[in-house]
Amino acid sequence: MPIQELNRVDSVDAAMQLALSLAARGPVRDPNPQVGCVLLAPPSSGGWPRRILGRGFHRGAGSPHAEAAALDDARSAGADARGATAVVTLEPCAHTGLTPSCANALLEAGVAEVVFAVADPNPVASGGAARLRAQGVRVLEGLRRSEGEALLRVWLTGVTERRPFVTLKLASTLDGRVAAADGSSKWITSDAARAHAHQRRAEACAILVGTGTQRADNPSLSVRAPAAEVASQPLRVVMGLRAVAADAAVRAQPELFVHLRTHDAVAALEELRARGVRHVIVEGGPTIAAAFLRAGLVDEIDAYLAPILLGDGASSVASLDIGSLRDANRWATESVHPLGVDTLIHLVREPQAESTPSRAADAEGVAA
Repeated sequence: MPIQELNRVDSVDAAMQLALSLAARGPVRDPNPQVGCVLLAPPSSGGWPRRILGRGFHRGAGSPHAEAAALDDARSAGADARGATAVVTLEPCAHTGLTPSCANALLEAGVAEVVFAVADPNPVASGGAARLRAQGVRVLEGLRRSEGEALLRVWLTGVTERRPFVTLKLASTLDGRVAAADGSSKWITSDAARAHAHQRRAEACAILVGTGTQRADNPSLSVRAPAAEVASQPLRVVMGLRAVAADAAVRAQPELFVHLRTHDAVAALEELRARGVRHVIVEGGPTIAAAFLRAGLVDEIDAYLAPILLGDGASSVASLDIGSLRDANRWATESVHPLGVDTLIHLVREPQAESTPSRAADAEGVAA
């Protein structure tokens, strides 16, 4: 049975997996985080499995938050949430804005226990856990935190670093070339790899290239089939001081075109943030890629590798001013996927030491 159709779960961990799958159904470009919630009936004498009273996810700014949606789902089924356990992917908010406080909604419904994956770093909305505990609700945090943070990575970056989340896309040969010695580059990667790249474009708010790539390739920076069903196209951004021709493909929809007349990656992200951009994919060229890497502003890398060798031609990344292997810009491989004849390697920043211990072990032991 698909996880979304479950009527009962065997553990709070299974409920969190369901909540995460629900959260992922929310809009990826929304200014609000993707959040899912599952309400579990109070434990019976037999403990597990426990019945699911309601489920919900946030459908976008102005709509009910996941907790409220789950409570509404339970009420519509005639279920009473008193004594229930709420399993949520993000700490319930303590803020009343376009929608009421989720912490208050859970208290009013009589929920006895709350388990969440990720603490809310937003000072405007945080504090829900403390409010719930103060009213006698058992609160446990950290269950499947890494998965929750991965889902919320774009939103978390915006809150904690006050800038757009940056994906660097690299499409190269095995020896790291993005063009042959004669400048030819279409196409290094296969149809399957390019189709996947368009799916990724559909998730982003903006696609960015430098003026050199714009002049050499005249890209449209749009989302094309099979991802053309997106509700809106991303912003098309060209970065650099050189002019962009009036007939350039990126100008096809003037309202979606932005020329950032700077070589400064920090300044570029500041302007994009001011325009409401939350996630930008940097697609090149080598100079722009190096600028974002040198500034420490790349959050993840999608490296599409074609099984060909050129031995000469432009490199995917320009100089990073690194003179020794010990100073290398290092990344952690998160996943590897075959795409036709090509391979996608998805990389993230190397993990840092945990600043605070996770309480996932406590959450695993929620009372049955």
